[in-house]
Amino acid sequence: MPGLYMLDYGAGNVRSLVNAINRLGHDIQYVSDPSDILKADKLIFPGVGAYGHAMEALHNKGYAAPLKEYLATGRPFMGICVGMQTLFEGSDESDASGLGVIPGITKKFNPATKAVPHMGWNGVQVLKESSSEQDVSYNLKDSSAYYFVHSYAVPYDSQKHKEWALTTTQYGDEIFVSSVQKGNVFATQFHPEKSGYAGLRVLNSFLTGKGVVDTNEVTLIKDPTVNSKDRFTKRIIACLDVRANDNGDLVVTKGDQYDVREKSADGQDDVRNLGKPVDLAKRYFDEGADEVTFLNITSFRNCPLGDTPMLEVLRRTSETVFVPLTIGGGIRDVVDPDGTVHPAFEVAGEYFRSGADKVSIGSDAVYAAEKYLAEGKDGKSAIETIAKAYGAQAVVISVDPRRVYVNDPSETTHHVVKASQPGPQGEQYCWYQCTVKGGREGRDLDVRQLVTACEALGAGEILLNCMDRDGTNSGYELELINDVKAAVDIPVIASSGAGNVGHFEEVFAKTNVEAALAAGIFHRHEVPIQAVKDHLTSVGVAVRVNETEL
Repeated sequence: MPGLYMLDYGAGNVRSLVNAINRLGHDIQYVSDPSDILKADKLIFPGVGAYGHAMEALHNKGYAAPLKEYLATGRPFMGICVGMQTLFEGSDESDASGLGVIPGITKKFNPATKAVPHMGWNGVQVLKESSSEQDVSYNLKDSSAYYFVHSYAVPYDSQKHKEWALTTTQYGDEIFVSSVQKGNVFATQFHPEKSGYAGLRVLNSFLTGKGVVDTNEVTLIKDPTVNSKDRFTKRIIACLDVRANDNGDLVVTKGDQYDVREKSADGQDDVRNLGKPVDLAKRYFDEGADEVTFLNITSFRNCPLGDTPMLEVLRRTSETVFVPLTIGGGIRDVVDPDGTVHPAFEVAGEYFRSGADKVSIGSDAVYAAEKYLAEGKDGKSAIETIAKAYGAQAVVISVDPRRVYVNDPSETTHHVVKASQPGPQGEQYCWYQCTVKGGREGRDLDVRQLVTACEALGAGEILLNCMDRDGTNSGYELELINDVKAAVDIPVIASSGAGNVGHFEEVFAKTNVEAALAAGIFHRHEVPIQAVKDHLTSVGVAVRVNETEL
């Protein structure tokens, strides 16, 4: 599309948005100079991460003034996430003033009754309709779910937002503005490029529409404070363990207790191959996975950062998979063969630019927590530096604990729980020891110490594994999950142990976890993702309905 520009201030994953636009048959140019903004016939401003960082970047790059000038020209504009928040007067997240186009201040969600960030799929209430040719609702549907990931939002105010609010969304007991529209301006708090086909329809409506609606042709059709409800859904996440086989090809593998080798049909011993990562990720998107997580279990230590094979996996996956992508493994300081040092912050940036929405940090999180507990914050850990630039929601902590049994809590200084499975000597209690190096080394650190430290450092989500359950198909470690949920305010993903649809029902019924992850049972077609969702729906657990076409 001639004249279609994207304003990218350099934070987060915009590759997925470009890929979504390309998927819809359009090309887009990047704003590389402030003068480019006023060249645009249509302008998209996506934002990821912290509001203050976004406003600082707009001013430092000289984008703020021409952006406000562009908005006044009446040409179509679309803002996404932080790109929407900057249109308001300001944010409690930062002292920086917003563009002031829309009245209101973004406020942090109250974590007393729900996890913060608001991370996952939620519904919207469409408040407007139009008699004009342009679809004022931009194909937003009350029946669809969209992907949100944010800690701050604009609380709905009927007086301030009557002309602007296009949709509202409820999270817990709070109703916030989830999209705005007035004249040429359209913006969403959710990410349409990560909202599957429902989101692609919204994006396509902006790309193909005129983008300007006379206010006199717009009719309010709903009061968002009447019959509003929280439609937040539980996430089902497909995890792909990726490593190189003996031929150097990347494959998805899964073994019992980390044994990932098997005999092939010709008698050769090689890494168990359950599929190619890009193809398998696309299969999971088509089957309705709410997120896809890649765990790199090959170190690639001798590769220059720019040639890391997982970067290409992400680039190719983000061309066809329009749900959030997380990459774990290797998010740490990297040294190229020529001696060039790349700090973890830089490594994460490469993954984001290649299509990742979140990075998962494992062993380095344990080391950072140990240092934090001994010395306090220094602002230098990977968690702190990544969260500062890209937002807390971009940092996932992958926890690999194992049980250490004790007869009595007094036998250890660590936080203990009552074990559902007695120890080998009949012990009734255990503490969960954090491990590093793929579970090969235990540390003098328990899970509660780890997750509370990482939350304090700025992490936005916990991926909670359990080495004692991994590969057992015996169900999730419920006492561990409940203990961690009680310790943190951020979302938690349950992992390790799923073997049937009943295990997903159980973990959502008996814990307040936000998401559940599985790997091998999905890879081997033992439990289809749709079967999980059908079962959860039948027992009253809210899950996203998969939409399969534009």
